[in-house]
Amino acid sequence: MKAKTTITPAQLRAARGLISWSQKDLAERSNVARSMIAGFESCKRKPNLANRTGLRRALEAAGVIFVEENGEGPGVRLRKGNDYHRRAAKGGPRAGGSEALS
Repeated sequence: MKAKTTITPAQLRAARGLISWSQKDLAERSNVARSMIAGFESCKRKPNLANRTGLRRALEAAGVIFVEENGEGPGVRLRKGNDYHRRAAKGGPRAGGSEALS
């Protein structure tokens, strides 16, 4: 089965917000330039397949689930059991860091 690579600018912004990642954080974890991320989020640039794949994989590894168009529009949510918010509230490491969820 072909891997999903569809992602919208709004999904990208929302996904980063769910896990409190800056554009710089996402750039470092996805190997996609911060300028590309900023351009895509502001609807000024379109990432190529490799960039979309890198962005999506980095966010999914941190616990983000991409919800495809289902009549209400695409979206994002956190994987069940993702304790990111509890750890972040205690000043713990960010999702995707050295204590990433497996």
